Amino acid sequence: MSKPILIAAAFAMTAMASAPAFADEPGRGWISSARVTTMLAKRGYKVTKIEADDGHWEGEAARRGVKYEFHVDPHNGKVTKLERDRD
Repeated sequence: MSKPILIAAAFAMTAMASAPAFADEPGRGWISSARVTTMLAKRGYKVTKIEADDGHWEGEAARRGVKYEFHVDPHNGKVTKLERDRD
């Protein structure tokens, strides 16, 4: 392999390693996970797992013995997905 190609490959790998990852962390202006949990509890759901993922709150909850998966908009608290867990 030629030296220019090796240098270009090394540069590309370094750039990828140092580029900011789209971390699964709450972003600026997000409502707290505790607030999401409280909002869902008022609707009868017990949140068993919640995490920031792909730009929204995502998690699992249960209501009357049935498990659900949910997504919540992190800025306005709107539930954007709530479906029965088929696992």
